[in-house]
Amino acid sequence: MTDWLARDLQHLWHPFTQHDEWATEPRLCIERAEGVELIDTDGKRYLDAVSSLWCNVHGHRHPKIDAAIQEQLGRVAHTTLLGLTHPPAIELAERLCALVNLDRVFFSDSGSSAVEVALKIVFQAQQQRGQVQRTRFAALAEAYHGDTIGSVSVGGIDLFHGVYRPMLFDAVRIPCPDRPDPEAEARCLSQAERIFREHGDTLAGFIFEPLVQGAAGMRMHSPAFLAALCTLARDAGALLVADEVATGFGRTGTMFAMDHVGVKADVVCVAKGITGGYLPLAATLTTEAIFGHFRGPYTAWKTLFHGHTYTANPLACAAALASLDIFQHEEVLAGLPPKVEALRNGLLLLQHRCVVERRQRGLMAAVRIGPFPADARMSHRLALACRDEGVIVRSLGDAVVLMPPLAMSPAQIRTCTAAIGNALTRLVPY
Repeated sequence: MTDWLARDLQHLWHPFTQHDEWATEPRLCIERAEGVELIDTDGKRYLDAVSSLWCNVHGHRHPKIDAAIQEQLGRVAHTTLLGLTHPPAIELAERLCALVNLDRVFFSDSGSSAVEVALKIVFQAQQQRGQVQRTRFAALAEAYHGDTIGSVSVGGIDLFHGVYRPMLFDAVRIPCPDRPDPEAEARCLSQAERIFREHGDTLAGFIFEPLVQGAAGMRMHSPAFLAALCTLARDAGALLVADEVATGFGRTGTMFAMDHVGVKADVVCVAKGITGGYLPLAATLTTEAIFGHFRGPYTAWKTLFHGHTYTANPLACAAALASLDIFQHEEVLAGLPPKVEALRNGLLLLQHRCVVERRQRGLMAAVRIGPFPADARMSHRLALACRDEGVIVRSLGDAVVLMPPLAMSPAQIRTCTAAIGNALTRLVPY
């Protein structure tokens, strides 16, 4: 039998991974998947409780998405969007605009790229409408918007970004609470008012992860808090950029997190779940008014000089269209409340003395444990221990994170939360 793990150690460089640790800990090689389960090379099954890094929506090998990709393969697998177009991109752009209530779509291939495009659009639009002093961005404290240079610049997690600081542009940091506590949010809003007064006339845009800061360990805030921040930013003349890469496509209980907030952003970034978790695709959506600032004769040099080889890849667009059909025809959002409740109840049953906090918005959740020293790597050890329970979760800081596919049943969700409790009890007996 092929020794995949040995070959992995020889050649692969894994993301966000310290390889001295990877080489000495139990490793897992996934060979196939069915529904909400991943299956390793030994045939063992695991519930995919992090949606294959927050992107799988309707389960693996969904017959409708499989069929859509196979049908598109019979036409064309890829053709450029530079100087050409194709039906799947056109139809998907129409449907995304209707969903988000915006007018124009720029396709790319990852969440980081979608944010990078958004930053360039906002900056250039401000310049081309005569607001040349608006050269900076405001972003939330502990933000995460991806790993390209622009998206890292508006990010705020030093563990991920600190080493690159000399390469980055400065962002104006807006305080944000760890949880939707009214007193903490009031304090943050008071500070935000002062910050927007001081820096507002230099801001091109305000970028934010609506309601849930996922990579920061599921830090959360209320819709009212975010709506107030959006008002402050708009009053200062900044354009609003909603990064829905992690929160979009049903994760918070509505199609997009901004649906809870009641505010229309000027620019919206989507990725991850856009294809149902099948293929890399991302989109940056904006208004016709912003698009208008890029129109004119070629020699006016107002063009957005940005693009990707696989922009609007037809296979990815076909998968995305099939995923949207599933949302509509299988009434996915209407079926979420009992799943959200199952996750809430499962979290409440975690009564271990080391559980210090539970965080949840829709099907996005985290369990914080402690207190442990950083070198104990306890949340990482807990995530590994959950595999013995047949569940895949991910550690972030002092937390383990759950974001099950929307297709996961309430019973399977309860199995996932119980696995955390069982694994924690094995690691740290009562």
